[in-house]
Amino acid sequence: MSTASATPGAPGSIDDLKQLLLFDVKVKVAVDGVLRGKFMSKDKFLGAVASEGFGFCSVIFGWDMHDSVYTRELAISNKENGYCDIMASIDLSTFRRIPWENNVPFFLVSFFDPKTSAPICADPRGVLRKVVDNAAAHDLECISGVEFEIYSETPESVAQKGFTRLQPLTPGMHGYSLLRTQLNQEYFHALFDESLKFGIDIEGHHTETGPGVLETALAYTSAMRIADNAILYKFLAKSVGLKHGVLPSFMAKPWGNLPGCSGHVHVSLKDREGRNAFSLSEADQYLSQLGEHFLAGVLDGLPDGRIFLFGYGLVPTINGYKRLVGGEAFWAPNAVTYGYDSRAASIRIISPPSVPPSATRLEVRVPGADMNPYFALSAIFQLGMRGITKQLKLTTPPISTYQSYPARKEVTSLPSSLEDATNAMMKPDSIAREVFGDDFVDHFGATREHEVRLWNAAVTNWEVERYLELA
Repeated sequence: MSTASATPGAPGSIDDLKQLLLFDVKVKVAVDGVLRGKFMSKDKFLGAVASEGFGFCSVIFGWDMHDSVYTRELAISNKENGYCDIMASIDLSTFRRIPWENNVPFFLVSFFDPKTSAPICADPRGVLRKVVDNAAAHDLECISGVEFEIYSETPESVAQKGFTRLQPLTPGMHGYSLLRTQLNQEYFHALFDESLKFGIDIEGHHTETGPGVLETALAYTSAMRIADNAILYKFLAKSVGLKHGVLPSFMAKPWGNLPGCSGHVHVSLKDREGRNAFSLSEADQYLSQLGEHFLAGVLDGLPDGRIFLFGYGLVPTINGYKRLVGGEAFWAPNAVTYGYDSRAASIRIISPPSVPPSATRLEVRVPGADMNPYFALSAIFQLGMRGITKQLKLTTPPISTYQSYPARKEVTSLPSSLEDATNAMMKPDSIAREVFGDDFVDHFGATREHEVRLWNAAVTNWEVERYLELA
């Protein structure tokens, strides 16, 4: 267990754990994705730790976010196996206490095959763990940070309004406003303060352009740690919002004619000496050769690896593709591009002289706030490591302006819909199958086919308004 990925104060043994929980009577555990979980009695919890696992209903991998069973039954959880239990392992390194729930102890769990002890193919933490271990085998450590933009709705129930007539907490476009934070300031400050109590370090917290939009930058740390922090920040924002009568949303595009909500991911690698493997000398602004191979690997996987990178990694929802419109107005890139300190590009290279060499990194600007951080990081780092292993080279020059790249013949567009991305990811020769295997691809491809099928069957307000009278 890397010390960088462990929560400060996490127990190192079961004796430490018993001492830590001496005055507790219950423990909360959670699984990833939508973050489902339950309370366990302390005795049950300690027994599960001692026996290295406990049974958890597999249906969490067999239904969607609204508890509907997937249209096509999946290998992990289905009628034939009776939606049987699968083995869950409690990760003691993830220990924290939930400050807004009377400081109840909290742990994340992972799922494994009891016959092989290997992570099951669909487990988010297990997928990322394998990617991190792959980099470690090359004497490299995956490091990352995440920025979330979230839309916040007024206390009136959106369900009562039929999910229409949205009323943001504050009107207008007020990025980096010091005045807008005076409104609803209890919630604004609680997001920052409760995050620190919950073990989520924050680098920045401010208003972003767009009605009711806030942005929070989570501190740079190990890939496993930042993925845990990112999924738990979503849980925190929604939980604290309930206490303040606020509905925060990580939906990528809540407004059709306004900027969406991004989930930008910053990544770099450390070598065995702890140095930034992407950086060069103090005077050089460019990437190292290893960094260029990594960048080339991610760019190579953006179009061909859509099944994973898009279908359930960076842009996992129907709505997410409506954010990727390109152009200066929304800063949401829709092409396979990179650039030095360019927010027009899908991948922004951040290097000297803008930052010191130790802070050299790539900012992947494609994801929306609705991304799954485990899968997004897994895709980015695994594709990057593929680029390093194959010593891939950059085949196009960097871009510098919004106007320059759409007309260039060598630029490839990103997929424009979840259906396109899903169809591409199911191809037998996709990069996703190469780097993540058929079991993983078949499982998550089926979950995205389900989402597309539901969307294609839905009748939207736009359709009714446009066609009901005049068609």
